[in-house]
Amino acid sequence: MHLFAKYVNIFLVMSMVNPFAGISELQKTKLFKLLQAHIYKFNKNEEIIPTFKSENIICILLEGQANIYNISYNGEEYISEKLFENSVFGTNISGIDYNEYQIRAIEPSTVLVIQYKNLMETDNLNHRYFNIFFSNVFEIITKKLRDNNNRIKILTKKSIREKLLAYFENSYKISRSKHIYLETNFKDLADYLSINKSAMFRELRNLKDEHFIKVDGKRITLLYTPNV
Repeated sequence: MHLFAKYVNIFLVMSMVNPFAGISELQKTKLFKLLQAHIYKFNKNEEIIPTFKSENIICILLEGQANIYNISYNGEEYISEKLFENSVFGTNISGIDYNEYQIRAIEPSTVLVIQYKNLMETDNLNHRYFNIFFSNVFEIITKKLRDNNNRIKILTKKSIREKLLAYFENSYKISRSKHIYLETNFKDLADYLSINKSAMFRELRNLKDEHFIKVDGKRITLLYTPNV
């Protein structure tokens, strides 16, 4: 607890932080030894978290790509979060449990696993490279929590239109641009909003016809100014 308090006043502005930014390869090796970290490799489509049988861990995706899936009561899967190189995740960090979620590698992946108790050893503070690493991880987790809170606000909207407009407004609030570029595709947007893709396309078409938005490939242009 005292270790987290040391960094609680850090001002976070980076959108995507590398957990090892500012650390040399030699320092990385020392860091892994200090934290008694373990490296595991997973094949494509292999499930990740259950391998460890523990919730008190922090994971970093060193190589590859994985998805966190939300599995509904009828067995349907929705992508809750996409994990890329240097993504930080874990059952507590990502707000998941074994019953409703699953983490799977979608390509051969390498994962660094750190026991939470090893991360919180106060003696770690004697090492500058640890302080840099901890600060980076703290920024990443803080951003993840902020993003999750924004998503929860969007998901509380009742209709598909309200969810889409809330998503547009949140994107505008972050970038102050009326141009929204989808990082992946519309299916992922539907998963993010937890709505049916076909129903979402119908509502997007309605919003286009009513001159709320313009769609050009993966770019959505707002034709109105959100009140944020």
